[in-house]
Amino acid sequence: MPRPSVRHPLLRNARFRRFFLGRCLSLAGDAVIPSALALAVLHATGSASALALVLGCAMVPRLVLLPLGGVIADRFNPRIVALITDLVRCAGQLFVGIELLSGKPELWQIAVAEAIGGAASAFAMPTLASLIVGIVGENDRQAANSALAVVRSGTLAGGPALAGLLVLTAGPGWAFVLDAASFAVSAALLATLRLSRTTAPAEERRSLRSDLVEGWHEVRSRGWYWTSLVAHATWNGAAAVLATLGPAVAVKELGGDGAWIVIAQAGAVGLLLGSLLSGRARPRRPILTGNLVLTTYVLPLGLLALHAPAPAVAAAFGVALAGLGFFNPLWETAVQTAVPAAVLARVTSYDWLLSLAAMPLGYVLAPLAADAWGEATPLWIAAAAVGLACVATAGVPGVRQFTLNTPANPPDADVSSPDLHRRPSAPRRTPADRPRR
Repeated sequence: MPRPSVRHPLLRNARFRRFFLGRCLSLAGDAVIPSALALAVLHATGSASALALVLGCAMVPRLVLLPLGGVIADRFNPRIVALITDLVRCAGQLFVGIELLSGKPELWQIAVAEAIGGAASAFAMPTLASLIVGIVGENDRQAANSALAVVRSGTLAGGPALAGLLVLTAGPGWAFVLDAASFAVSAALLATLRLSRTTAPAEERRSLRSDLVEGWHEVRSRGWYWTSLVAHATWNGAAAVLATLGPAVAVKELGGDGAWIVIAQAGAVGLLLGSLLSGRARPRRPILTGNLVLTTYVLPLGLLALHAPAPAVAAAFGVALAGLGFFNPLWETAVQTAVPAAVLARVTSYDWLLSLAAMPLGYVLAPLAADAWGEATPLWIAAAAVGLACVATAGVPGVRQFTLNTPANPPDADVSSPDLHRRPSAPRRTPADRPRR
């Protein structure tokens, strides 16, 4: 495995500093939106169904367009794609902010703006790995991914509090204006960057369908990758079960609203600590280690099913999300290093698609199962599914044998296609919000 540089890329790499600053601002702006949007829609309509409609308008275009977003990011300069999507999202959030500040917001206008933002994010998300590869050298990628994960974790922890402060002091409209400003600054910083070329030459480009099929083949032909994605999708589905049923169990059985707040905050702290630890960890077999660490999510699921005391559930949830924080930079670094740059955005778009699609499934099935059999049953099923899926990846030779210097054509690779384990000249690879991861 490459030895990390002594100095952090934030200290040595001016391009990464600019990119990092833009990501910090846009992540901070995005972190306030879920709470601000919920309060804004509920205040404007008084309807939970209206909020569900708006959230669905953002989610559906994102899911449908993610594979196309991967193709576009591979065909064209990912910096330009990311810059354009930042500007589109800036305009959308600014429009919503102005609507809310006007005092007469129209639900359909907010829904359309969020749908446009969701579509833009489908094109933005696959560009992240390509940008990292174009900006940061191979030896520095895990440190860079860890730094970005720390920011994500910190904004997730502080976002609701910042949203509450903005909503209470200035109104939800200003939260959207702030998010729009963060996207504008991010676009301006991206405009100053220059990347190593990661896209295929124009003469090598094929039809859209061929590019989509090639991206899926790149995923399917590598046993270590697609089997891990199945485990990660299972993890995300279980996370949706916990997010749906956990608050109800905490309120009814563990001491009320305060119990769930403590549990959620413990998870936020654990996520941050895990992200910090990952920047220093250099496991010899990162995929195997990361997948096994994800099995810690069994702990809070099982303890909630048992109605264990709130401090025990909080500690378990903190450990589980520390595992997630530790895992994400390992996974991102491994994929960024192993996947050829010309197909990386398409490969990661399928990763995002599976991760995001699993969560709505959990949201829908958890309450149905709880109504039929009680809350403990779906929690136990989710715990068993996570444990089995993550541990089962250890039985895959490619998972056990994967290292960042694995030679070409390992046992589970398809030798007819470019090998993901070789070190390409411009390698790379998350999610969200994965286990988003």
